[in-house]
Amino acid sequence: MSDRSSPFAPGPLPATCGVGFKPRHFAEILADPRGVGFFEVHAENYFGAGGPPHRQLTALRERHQLSIHGVGLSIGGAGRLDRDHLDRLAALVARYRPEAVSEHLAWSSHGGFGFPDLLPLPLTEETLARVIDHIDEAQVALGRTILLENPSTYFRFAESTIPETEFLAEVARASGCGLLLDVANVDVSATNHGFDPRDYLAAFPVERVGEIHLAGRFETVDDAGLPFFVDAHDSPVADPVWALFAETIARLGPIPTLIERDEAIPSWAELAAEAGRAGAILERARGGRRDAA
Repeated sequence: MSDRSSPFAPGPLPATCGVGFKPRHFAEILADPRGVGFFEVHAENYFGAGGPPHRQLTALRERHQLSIHGVGLSIGGAGRLDRDHLDRLAALVARYRPEAVSEHLAWSSHGGFGFPDLLPLPLTEETLARVIDHIDEAQVALGRTILLENPSTYFRFAESTIPETEFLAEVARASGCGLLLDVANVDVSATNHGFDPRDYLAAFPVERVGEIHLAGRFETVDDAGLPFFVDAHDSPVADPVWALFAETIARLGPIPTLIERDEAIPSWAELAAEAGRAGAILERARGGRRDAA
C-alpha cells in the first residue's frame, strides 16, 4: 500500500520519553507538551475513516513524532491473520507514517471471534513458525518492519519448550522484526512465575530493541498467599520497575521509552512529570556515554 500521499516523513523515534496519547489531554499538549518526546496511540482506536479522533491525531502528528501500537492483530493466533484488520492497520500506517509500529507476542482472536485480552502462547517450534509467518505477512502488508512486545503472563503452558527470550530472539532473527521491551511486563511475569527479572533481562536480545515500555501494575496474592501482579496500566510505574529500567538503560544507553497509562488517567501534568522521570534516566545514560567517550 502506497504512502506517497501522506505529508509526514518519519524518522527514528527519539531516544527520549513519550506517553500514550489520551484525547482528554489534547488541548493541554498543544499548549505545552512539557518536553515529552513522542506520543503513542492504539491503532484500533483510529480504524474509522475520520471524525474528531483523526482531526486530533493529525494535529498531534504535525507537531510530534508518533508510535502506533496494535493490540488486535493476533500475531500468535492459530488461524490466518484477519486481512480486514491488517488492511485497516496498513491504511492507518500509510496515512500517518509513524516512526514506529508495534504489536504483541500474543493472540486475541480465533474463528472470527475477538477477545478483549492479549492471551499467552505455548512457546513451541510450531508456535515459533506461525509467529514468524504472521510477522512476515504483516511486514509485507505494512511495507516496513514492526516491533514485537514481550508479554506479561499469568500461567505457563506445560508444552512450552523454548525459553521466552530465545523465542523472541529467533522471531527477530528470522523475520527481521525489532523488539519492544516492556520492562513492566518482565516484572509482572517474574513475580508470577518466580524467576529473577534481571536474569531475563540479561538474556534478552537487546540488540533488537527499538522501544521500551513502562507501566503500573495491580498487586494482589494468589491462592497460596504468594504475590501476584497484573499488568493493569492504571497506576504510576512501581519503584522496582524504575530500578530495572535504570539498570537496563545503564547497560544499553538511551532507548525511546514510553509511559503507558490506560486506566485511572491522571492529569496531563502528572503524566508528563512521570515521563520526565524516565527522561532524566535516559539523559544520565546519555551523559555517561559522552563522558566515557
